[in-house]
Amino acid sequence: MPIHVSIEQEELRGISRTVAEIHWLLLILILLYLIFGGVAKESEPAISSSLFFYAALVMAFRYANFFRTESRWKIAVETWAMIAVVTWALWFTGRLQSPLLNAYLLVVITSALTLGKLTTLVEVALIAACYVFLAGASYVELASLAFLGALAAQFAPVVLVAYITTMFAADIRYVLQRAKLLSELDDLTALYNTRGFAIAADRLFGQALRYTRPASVLMVDLDNLKTVNDSHGHDAGNRLLRHTANALRAELRFTDLPARYGGDEFIVLLPETPPRGALDVAERIRKAVADRPLDMDVGKIASSVSIGVACFPEDGRTLDALATRADRALYEAKQKGRNCVVRYRQE
Repeated sequence: MPIHVSIEQEELRGISRTVAEIHWLLLILILLYLIFGGVAKESEPAISSSLFFYAALVMAFRYANFFRTESRWKIAVETWAMIAVVTWALWFTGRLQSPLLNAYLLVVITSALTLGKLTTLVEVALIAACYVFLAGASYVELASLAFLGALAAQFAPVVLVAYITTMFAADIRYVLQRAKLLSELDDLTALYNTRGFAIAADRLFGQALRYTRPASVLMVDLDNLKTVNDSHGHDAGNRLLRHTANALRAELRFTDLPARYGGDEFIVLLPETPPRGALDVAERIRKAVADRPLDMDVGKIASSVSIGVACFPEDGRTLDALATRADRALYEAKQKGRNCVVRYRQE
């Protein structure tokens, strides 16, 4: 699954670079407070040692290559470490009266932008527990409305930042997902384009390869698109392409993967489908296109498709090999007079 994994890993690498910068920002903030006399002399060793161990953790996570791949769990662990070092620093610098109290906002922003709503909610709850711990209140005080009100007022900025940042992050993710989806779809037929097919098919075919499950590839080509374009115009040709795409969808399962592969060519990946099943599906598609002429103002326009079939593992062990061999079978179908289905055969 190289394409799918590489895209996800590139996204996580970008996120991780941002998280690394937030780590160093937090370290610098605490270090500056330590340097400019904001910490009592007796507390300096505790703060200094926490900064040392925190810097060591960042170096290990970011630069020692202990983790070969990025993951959101790794980022979550890093945010927990941020909460720990902030809480430790606050304990020695005035607790809830410390100027470093707002450092918790860095944790909230990091979680909201990278880990999603649920994880951010957990992080906020953990920070709330730290607030109660730092307050050092007795059970009697914890039951006091005055104490709880004061604590809620102090904690309110954390909740507001978490809510607003999470909402913005969700909107950004939605827009990016929509843009990504549109970049992977063919405008005319609303099927996957070649890029979208490569991403989705690598994932599905990877499962077939891993578990040695059958899979098949169909190459489908319209037999008369050029004739329709020449006789009735490109608008009629576009309608014929959409008509054929709809016929494909109607004959396929939800798990099957059709895509527009070129001008008048389509490709279909059929997971969990042995040769006999693939030939049955191909024949249904051929018959559906032949039996459903396109309605136009000038009358009905008949059409047909030629289909080549190649199957895993008999005809190839990579998706590219299967597509190439299905294309050869398609060429043979054209040579046989079109409007037929041909299975690839080794010479």
